[in-house]
Amino acid sequence: MSSKDSEEMPEPDAEPTPVAAKPKRTGAKMSDKQKGDLTKHMAKMKKGGMSASEMKSHRMKLMGRMRKDPKMTAKKAHTAVMKAK
Repeated sequence: MSSKDSEEMPEPDAEPTPVAAKPKRTGAKMSDKQKGDLTKHMAKMKKGGMSASEMKSHRMKLMGRMRKDPKMTAKKAHTAVMKAK
């Protein structure tokens, strides 16, 4: 190996850079009524023929919307998610 080859290769860092921790969610917890409404809504979606992966994605989107606004219903969250598509 020539000295030219060793100059081009950077030396590895002694310590890896620390990874920042995932920030906690900023929204509020869902109320029992919101949880119940979401369960009923997802049952309707299952009867409508939504696949398991689609249902999981849809549920996560609805939960995100409902946590941001504690007064939001499952129906309003569904409308907002579908409009965003």
